[in-house]
Amino acid sequence: MGEDAGLTERFERERPRLRAVAYRMLGSLSEAEDAVQETWLRLARTDTAEVDNLAAWLTTVVARVCLNTLRARATRREDPLEVRLPDPVVDVAEGDADPAYAAVLADSVGLALLVVLDTLTPTERLAFVLHDMFGVPFEEIGALVDRSPAAARQLASRARRRVRGQAPAPDPDLARQREVVSAFLAAAREGDFDRLVAVLHPDVVLRSDGGTARARHSTVLTGARVVAAQATTFGRFSPFARPVLVNGAAGVLVSAAGRPLSVMAFTVTDGRIAAIDVIADPERLAGLDLAH
Repeated sequence: MGEDAGLTERFERERPRLRAVAYRMLGSLSEAEDAVQETWLRLARTDTAEVDNLAAWLTTVVARVCLNTLRARATRREDPLEVRLPDPVVDVAEGDADPAYAAVLADSVGLALLVVLDTLTPTERLAFVLHDMFGVPFEEIGALVDRSPAAARQLASRARRRVRGQAPAPDPDLARQREVVSAFLAAAREGDFDRLVAVLHPDVVLRSDGGTARARHSTVLTGARVVAAQATTFGRFSPFARPVLVNGAAGVLVSAAGRPLSVMAFTVTDGRIAAIDVIADPERLAGLDLAH
């Protein structure tokens, strides 16, 4: 019993990091939890006497579970028409985030980055996440995907180029992010098209996920003038909007009568908004933990 208790304690110390790995691999909080639970079950069936580095072993196992999930997704995906955004982690009371997800957002992995990660092949995503985000050597990554270390390095390199080209790095100053988002919302509220265009990056991308119940709200728009024209419709929601953190960056929660209507995540780069990701799917909003 003492040995079992010790193994459980060691696993619980690793759980936050394993959850962080799985979330970046899958972009789904529920699937990340399932992957971590599957890792625990595999640990419980394993003789750990021959495991020299438990943390590395657990990372390898959770990565393999996530890789299998990604491959299963790829086989059943038929290029759905609707926009499907990754799950957000929303911090309603800033500075009091859910401890269970503190490690998930330790590096402020934004929704815009997760969207790009979704476009990678499963092996590219694994190589990029494990090496660039968690420092796993290419020798170990190669063994996971039955490739040489050099081939694993190439997988990560291809993924890195895609990320750099499509996922702009957000400004590190959260206060500055909030100023830009507030300026955007004020311009939208007042219907000031020119001010909206001024606060948006010329190549800004607006992604909206309305889910199957609100498919008409699912769209992808690009370009400052196109997004500004759409943003003027946000003004009517301004009385119901409150600032929140979405994946560690400036965001907005729109709710009425205690019911969430949408979550908006902003990527602010060089003082302008480069990406806006909106989740308006009632089913997914109802499943978010907004109590904290």
